[in-house]
Amino acid sequence: MKVLVIHGPNLNLLGSRELSVYGTATLADIDEDIRSAADELGIEVTFHQTAREGEIIELLHAAIESVDGAILNPAAYSHTSRAIADAIRAVPYPVIEVHLSNIHAREPWRARSVTAEAATGIVAGLGAGSYVAALHAMRRMMS
Repeated sequence: MKVLVIHGPNLNLLGSRELSVYGTATLADIDEDIRSAADELGIEVTFHQTAREGEIIELLHAAIESVDGAILNPAAYSHTSRAIADAIRAVPYPVIEVHLSNIHAREPWRARSVTAEAATGIVAGLGAGSYVAALHAMRRMMS
């Protein structure tokens, strides 16, 4: 089983930005947590981080022939990007949206995710564990 993991804008700054919201784990720490869980589950993972909306779309499209599913943290694009939502709808594999923080307990504008409307599921508010929970869910869906 192969899973694409896409980290959206500003996630490269984890561990140094808004520590009270996102904690001290760096993106490398999170990727290591995901890789460890993936190894236990027998899942091959590929990681990408980008601040560019179009690149997220291109990554989803390019993976059509090569992955069984994707885990996507679109970050702030989740609230605005109909283009990413359309890309999620266009791919034949499941996409689970993740957020480190509980977007429903923050500012009102964060509570609505247009990309989650297209996603297979959403995991939010578990910190780095959101990605690991999504990976477990992906494994269950594909079994």
